Amino acid sequence: MKKSRIISTLLSTVAVVAMFESVQAGEFDGVTIEAKLIGGDQYEGLYARISEWETATGATVDIISKKSHFEIDREIKSDMAAGTTSWCIGSNHSSFAPQYEGLYVDLNDYVSGDTVAEFVGGNINASTVGGELLMLPRAQFDVSVLYYLKSNYTDEAKAAEFKAEYGYDLAVPDTWAQFKDQAIFFADPPNFYGSQYAGKDEAIVGRFYEMVVAEGGNYLDDNKSPIFNSDAGQRALQWFVDLYEAKAVPAGTLSYVWDDLGAGFASGTVALNLDWPGWAGYFNDPESSKAAGNVGVAVQPMGSATRTGWSGHHGFSVTNDCDNKEAAVSLVEFLTSEESQLAESAGGSLPTRSAVWDANVAAAAAGDDAFRAESLAAFAEGAKFAFAVPPIPEWGETTNIVFPELQAAILGDKTVKEALDDAAEAVDELMRESGYY
Repeated sequence: MKKSRIISTLLSTVAVVAMFESVQAGEFDGVTIEAKLIGGDQYEGLYARISEWETATGATVDIISKKSHFEIDREIKSDMAAGTTSWCIGSNHSSFAPQYEGLYVDLNDYVSGDTVAEFVGGNINASTVGGELLMLPRAQFDVSVLYYLKSNYTDEAKAAEFKAEYGYDLAVPDTWAQFKDQAIFFADPPNFYGSQYAGKDEAIVGRFYEMVVAEGGNYLDDNKSPIFNSDAGQRALQWFVDLYEAKAVPAGTLSYVWDDLGAGFASGTVALNLDWPGWAGYFNDPESSKAAGNVGVAVQPMGSATRTGWSGHHGFSVTNDCDNKEAAVSLVEFLTSEESQLAESAGGSLPTRSAVWDANVAAAAAGDDAFRAESLAAFAEGAKFAFAVPPIPEWGETTNIVFPELQAAILGDKTVKEALDDAAEAVDELMRESGYY
């Protein structure tokens, strides 16, 4: 048996034994736990394990909603307004958690300190709002890296053509300027595109935010006043505009969110794709991806100041209105256990448990999976530049204000400066109404 498999087998055995030592057989007989979970192909492997917990505990899990995080967020807020929050478990995210005041229990009251200490400290800190641990992190720590089709860099004729046009050697882009040059060069619409990007909701605002930071600016200042309508912000937004105007991205990109991007790159018709670690296994699996075997992974590009690094992590929370919080917490602990994180991270996502990080590094060092080793190296380097969105309840509301303005600039309905000034004025009004200044 290969070294990585031995490590995984041993850790999995230890994890599952430890998980169920604390659960009495049939302890939750007759209990039904309703859950609202993020949907997507990359999450189904974890959800398939729920049956193990049901068998061990006697409980039943009813997944009453499975949607994108943006749709789940809207649904949860609607439930909060209507007072219909008696379901028990909700998918959560460090970017969304500050918005759900009063909805979720403080898991410090239900989960042992020893268990909490097994998670990476930074992830636990980001899961804590106002001193309350509102979710346990799953193996979905996100910082985008660069996925690319390797064949574009082995074609000598293409390399010569590129150098003649742009004046430098064709190589995997290390800067956003190089990325834009190559995306435009590789594009052959409607059959092939140089790149793509999420074009609506928090997805485009988050990407814009990290590119503003990469250009040396920021989204808000220390007083929570908007400052993204700066020179750095204009350079960041111009990047989106230029790719769209050059038809280097699909025409429908302004309606794309994460699943659309995953499907796009897996189709083999997109050259360069900035995306999350959880897609790595999917992209290189011949059963799911036409790009399989042709996928390279590199650290995310540099702006004029630093590399982009918008990050966050997924997790699971338990509602205050849940009728059986102990059962719900037991399921959350199972879904975020070492065994669960080993299974999730095998597909490329980044774990949030220290022991699983160690196991993945050991497996990569064993050298039995070149793609996994390449991916993990890129993820580890990319994580050095990770930074979260502003940890305020209004973050999501600001994105609802900003993304239509970004779209207006991309479509040419406003200049870049007009769009950012209008967005900043509206966010400033929101921050004043929220009492920040």
